[in-house]
Amino acid sequence: MNSTSSEKPFNRILLTGAAGGLGQVLRDRIKAWANVVRLSDISDMGEAREGEEIVRCDLADKASVLALMQDVDVVLHFGGISTEADFESIMHANIQGTYNIYEAVHKCKVKRVIFASSNHAVGFYRTTDHIDADMPTRPDGMYGISKCFGESLSRYYYDRFGIETVCIRIGSSFPVPTTRRMLVTYFSYDDLFEMLRCSVFAQRVGHTISFGVSDNPGKWWDNRKAAHLGYKAKDNSTQFNHLFPETGEYPPADDITTIYQGGGFLLTGPQYK
Repeated sequence: MNSTSSEKPFNRILLTGAAGGLGQVLRDRIKAWANVVRLSDISDMGEAREGEEIVRCDLADKASVLALMQDVDVVLHFGGISTEADFESIMHANIQGTYNIYEAVHKCKVKRVIFASSNHAVGFYRTTDHIDADMPTRPDGMYGISKCFGESLSRYYYDRFGIETVCIRIGSSFPVPTTRRMLVTYFSYDDLFEMLRCSVFAQRVGHTISFGVSDNPGKWWDNRKAAHLGYKAKDNSTQFNHLFPETGEYPPADDITTIYQGGGFLLTGPQYK
């Protein structure tokens, strides 16, 4: 990977989705990696701080994304819609936007992308299943479908052009779990940052799919296919068990939010009837 300065590993890192929840968490943490952090979003990101560049950009605008990518060494692609929505919105922000990112990466000769995928790319596996990265995708909505598209697109750009990508299927990265499901999918901010660090600095990643999750007691996902990244989770969700005390009550047998890994996402979006 390119670095134009000896001060830090990279000269310029691009973080898309910088105004989003995880973008705000990562904004200051990644500064140690680059002389300049270029922050991009369609929403307001406030004033640029030391070592930052602020670029408002609609990812669906191909020319703007190409300009955004100039002089970038590595891309952390967290931009787009992060919840279930109508197809047209998802198409522009997540599908067209991710295509534009990869076309710009190719034209600007960026060597590595970290793509914020989602567990909702496999949300229609059952909670009794234990899956790995080689198993077929089973998206639970339009949002999940857009992440499957991003994973396939990144695979194509690696096979065709050698652009390395780590697709991180993020579980639930919030300060505190808000549902019992999140005791399984919990991904602490510190563990997110560590997986991101491993993904950026591993010597070779090729095309890797990694499940973004802490070391929680309940496990749906097998991360051995991403072992070469060197990621080791330090946190787990047991500290939050008291938030969801056992009651002896069971959900209805046909409750799809507990049958399938996607949880409440299966009940959201305009396509749900």
